[in-house]
Amino acid sequence: MSESRSVARRAIALIALPILLGAFAPPAGTGTSCAQLAALTLPDVKIVTATSTPAGPFGVPGAPATAAPLTLPAFCRVAAVATPTPDSSINFEVWIPTTEAWNGKFQGVGNGAFEGAIGYAAMAAALGRGYATASTDTGHSGGDLRFGEGHPERIVDWAYRSIHVMTEAAKLIVRDHAGRFPDRSYFTGCATGGHQALMEAQRFPADYDGIVAGNPAADRTNEIIYYLWTWMATHRDGVSIVAPAKLPLITKAAVAACDALDGVTDGVLDDPRRCTFDPASLACRGAADASCLTAPELDAVKKVYAGARNARTGTLIFPGWPLGSEGYGEGPGAGWRGSVLDLREPRRVDFFKYFVFNDPNWDWRTFDWDRDVDYTDARMGFLNATSPDLRAFQSRGGKLLMHTGWVDPILPAADVIHYYEQVEKTMGGAAQTQRFFRLFMAPGMAHCNGGPGPNVVDALPSIEEWVEHGVAPDRLIASRIVGGATDRTRPLCPYPQVARWKGTGSTDVAANFVCGAP
Repeated sequence: MSESRSVARRAIALIALPILLGAFAPPAGTGTSCAQLAALTLPDVKIVTATSTPAGPFGVPGAPATAAPLTLPAFCRVAAVATPTPDSSINFEVWIPTTEAWNGKFQGVGNGAFEGAIGYAAMAAALGRGYATASTDTGHSGGDLRFGEGHPERIVDWAYRSIHVMTEAAKLIVRDHAGRFPDRSYFTGCATGGHQALMEAQRFPADYDGIVAGNPAADRTNEIIYYLWTWMATHRDGVSIVAPAKLPLITKAAVAACDALDGVTDGVLDDPRRCTFDPASLACRGAADASCLTAPELDAVKKVYAGARNARTGTLIFPGWPLGSEGYGEGPGAGWRGSVLDLREPRRVDFFKYFVFNDPNWDWRTFDWDRDVDYTDARMGFLNATSPDLRAFQSRGGKLLMHTGWVDPILPAADVIHYYEQVEKTMGGAAQTQRFFRLFMAPGMAHCNGGPGPNVVDALPSIEEWVEHGVAPDRLIASRIVGGATDRTRPLCPYPQVARWKGTGSTDVAANFVCGAP
């Protein structure tokens, strides 16, 4: 990918240059009309449409006819396509509030999985807060990984280039319409959006002043290798070794054994690493039934916990899912069911077919757990947002909040913690790191939301306060929302601190907890 990276650098330089020179900008305090933005000329970017959109219902493009429209304030909607390489086609939209509604800031929003789609709901939320905002399809449409077959530049676009190109162009478009650049710029995203957030901090530290990275899929190559590992560990001849109905049995037993370790019995594990529950206690002692684990089931479950390892050396490739992530919720898609057990083939197996080996007929059974791990990283290592060197981002005053759920059945919390601890080692220790980068762990939260604990966290106000007023967050407030109503709030504390109940007041109210050492 050395040649593609060179092309990427040249393309990025072309887009960055106008910002440095102040080109394409009307005099301060003035701006062009929304319709006139269609004539704006930017390097490697074509404005497709620029339309003044009145306040009211907004039908999301491509949504089912039965989907409810979004309700939006009036804004200028700009659709554009960027072509930083001859093989690129990065669609993105920029939404700009009316002058009186604009808060003077810009917010880029992230994507999910490998899905090539503009995040209209996230843009709507940003617009409703007064932000100018932008989102991109990352250079392809849909979630089919065939887009990368024979198109290495499109893989680079998805990996990191599309968000940067979108950001640079969006700021210029906002400048042309509003008459000035945004005062501050923020990026928010979860899952792949969290991966994009870390890519921005690591590769393009000047793009954003504040970044929120939720459940970031940073070590992308090894994460997908772990998916292959878990599927092979839990399936035989295409059939799950573990009875899906038994997953809640494991979770219930683990919670019963360790729930009280945090001082509150609430059905939620706070830091499952402290739990010493052994699933072997559920082993069938006689005839197998729904209340116990057979020997093959127990072996499969332990392999999932252990994480993917090199077959020859035993070296850990990627950490396993934690206790408590197995079977919360009901039915398909809950816990490990949606991640591995209910799947007919390994999750993301197309990654190997179309990205790594460039062979649509590649058979996952041929994966060599010694040779192919290194080969995958050598071929696709640029997908990983794992660089712990954030000096450039820190030196320009950037602030980064990262959060993840303890019972995430997609991305093990241990991997997120590992990245944070690597940053601490690189950046001079915990105290130095927490001046600009903080991690918040959410007990009982699954992948970005959901789970048995508080399942929603909004970190944007905290990152704004940190960037604009220098007030570092000593807690984030997470909420559990059920049926549209909030029935529990809890503070999330800067890692490694944990929330402790004061001993009085409801354990469902965040104010009754303090953050302290574990």
